[in-house]
Amino acid sequence: MAKSDITGKRKLLAQNVSHSNIKTKRWQNVNIQTRRLWVPELKRYVTLSLTTRDIRSIDKLGVVAYAKRYGITL
Repeated sequence: MAKSDITGKRKLLAQNVSHSNIKTKRWQNVNIQTRRLWVPELKRYVTLSLTTRDIRSIDKLGVVAYAKRYGITL
C-alpha cells in the first residue's frame, strides 16, 4: 500500500465529474518515494517511504525533528 512511514498519509477517495455532471468514484494516490536518508544522531542510514512533501520538510527540519513531530521514533 502507498503510505508514508512518518505521516501515515495514503490514497484518498475522490470523484471524476463528467461534462454532464455524472460523478464516478476514483482514487487520488499519494506521491510516495522510497528514500535512504542519513541520520547523524543514529550514525546510520534509514530507508523510508515518504511523500514528496515529507522530503521537503525533512530537508528543512531534519529527519529526527520531523519524525518527533509525528511521534515516530527511528
